[in-house]
Amino acid sequence: MNDLAVVLLSGGLDSATCLYTAREAGFKITAVSFDYGQRHRNELMAAANLAQIAGAEHVILPVDLRRIGGSALTSATAVPKGGDGIGKENNVPVTYVPVRNLIFLSLAYAVAETREARAIYIGINAVDYSGYPDCRPDFIASFRETAALASKAGREGRTPEIRTPLVNLSKAQIAREAMRLAVPVALTWTCYDPQTKGGFFVPCENCDACILRSRGFAEAGLALSKEEIFGAPIRSA
Repeated sequence: MNDLAVVLLSGGLDSATCLYTAREAGFKITAVSFDYGQRHRNELMAAANLAQIAGAEHVILPVDLRRIGGSALTSATAVPKGGDGIGKENNVPVTYVPVRNLIFLSLAYAVAETREARAIYIGINAVDYSGYPDCRPDFIASFRETAALASKAGREGRTPEIRTPLVNLSKAQIAREAMRLAVPVALTWTCYDPQTKGGFFVPCENCDACILRSRGFAEAGLALSKEEIFGAPIRSA
């Protein structure tokens, strides 16, 4: 095993904070992003920019989850607005992509195994999450055991450590950590329902992802620009 970490990098604030956390820990980094048919594919442009700035290798893996369906993020189903469902017990919103983190972690684990990485970072959060079952600690605990059993690395005692540094942090704490690490937050992309304006993708500012992000910055008491709070526009292709 070597001083390499695989970081799941969506391009959002949480994953970018994980990227910079791994860098602070002294790891060389392979950032892994997924082109899965998401309606907010412009997040991949954000991920590429973040990986370049952080000096990380960037791998984009294609996984066509649109063919499976079952989510507003991979279909024409309307993305919820206004934040009415945020924090409601047992509420799994239509933006849930079936077992997405299970799929993504499995592929990232394969990348980690082939590169003999010491660690895998994923920015799941179980405090201010939007009800997703694959953002919870019990899922990660179970995956650790299963992946070790399913892999050559695990059977040989070279299991990469799965690190979830944000799992018990509030969005405000994540926002403060991002600022401490000097994450270029304006370059991160969180919005689930990007709008187009003047040749740019712009955040809608009203989906659950935008609302949770802006609440986090507000609760952290940070005086930021609008582009830092919601993410800067990204030029459309």
